[in-house]
Amino acid sequence: MTRLTSTLLACLLLLGACSQEQADQNTPSTDQVYPAKIIKLKLAHGWPKGYPIFGESVEHYKELVESMSDGRIQLTVDSTNKHKSAFGIFDFIKSGQYDIGQSASYYYGGKDPDALFFSSMPFSMTTQEQWAWFYEGGGLELANEVYAKHNMQVMLAGNTGMQMGGWFRKEINTVDDLKGLKMRIPGFGGKVIAGVGAVPTNIPTGELYQALERGTIDALEWVGPGLDLRMGFHKVAPYYYSGWHEPGTELMYFFNKDSMAKLPQWAKSILLNAAKLTSYNMTTSTFAANADNWQAISSQYPNVQVKQFPAEVMAALKESNSALIEQEKARSPIAKRIIESREEYLKKARMWTTIGEQLYLESVAN
Repeated sequence: MTRLTSTLLACLLLLGACSQEQADQNTPSTDQVYPAKIIKLKLAHGWPKGYPIFGESVEHYKELVESMSDGRIQLTVDSTNKHKSAFGIFDFIKSGQYDIGQSASYYYGGKDPDALFFSSMPFSMTTQEQWAWFYEGGGLELANEVYAKHNMQVMLAGNTGMQMGGWFRKEINTVDDLKGLKMRIPGFGGKVIAGVGAVPTNIPTGELYQALERGTIDALEWVGPGLDLRMGFHKVAPYYYSGWHEPGTELMYFFNKDSMAKLPQWAKSILLNAAKLTSYNMTTSTFAANADNWQAISSQYPNVQVKQFPAEVMAALKESNSALIEQEKARSPIAKRIIESREEYLKKARMWTTIGEQLYLESVAN
């Protein structure tokens, strides 16, 4: 290598180093992009502290948000042990008492009847179908349109999958067996069962077993074996019926819009995307717990009698549901839009579910 070549190469290397140094100086540091100011937010959920899956998922959300933000977002999480209002999440977030909440939308049908449509609907979409509706079929946009009236933005928080039809003290053989029956069942399912003569009510999580044991109610539905078995319902109500009212029940995160408006875009993105990931994780955990506990029911709890509602009862429930759906369509333009959006998406999605999962399950069962 000649001296000229060596000198030229040295100059090029020096020029490159200088260019890289200049580029490094012009590239903003992490602290410049994300100011070091700590964002402190308060979150309330509708479950007792440490409640399996539901409450645990909120703690996982807190951990995920703080990790993704490198500690720049800090969440204080309050359970019902602290705020004492299992069904108060809607008001907490609307008023700004808390910045974020986690609960189920259908608990707030009394606040806004259109809230009922965003948890689960009887005889409607499964988890996967409903997720596709929310994310790809306009469902999340409709939910945010409804909640915007209440100063809130929402994001999915986790799905329970198919819920069981409930625990009953007495066997259900006819529609008459439902008349006057007092049952804990929220949401649209509660309206449907009222249409065949039952008396629906809603009770906070921590009071469910006591209400069933004391006879305050005759039956209840909660979630599925993953959560039901540890609640002990089988000790006083041995008839366990398969589901119809909630084929894919979604929890939600509720965000106060004023609080969100004050946040930088990176913080909003973390809060929403962490909710989306937590939703997936909670859904997976629920399925795994259901599978484990269903196996336990068959092997360890011989007193539990797994039942299906008779065809006569299912026909009556479907008739009640159809009548209520028509009433809801006539109630308001937004209700009509939401219901028709769900119905149209279900038609498309169910065609694939039938040729995919359903025929697969039928073929391997033979």
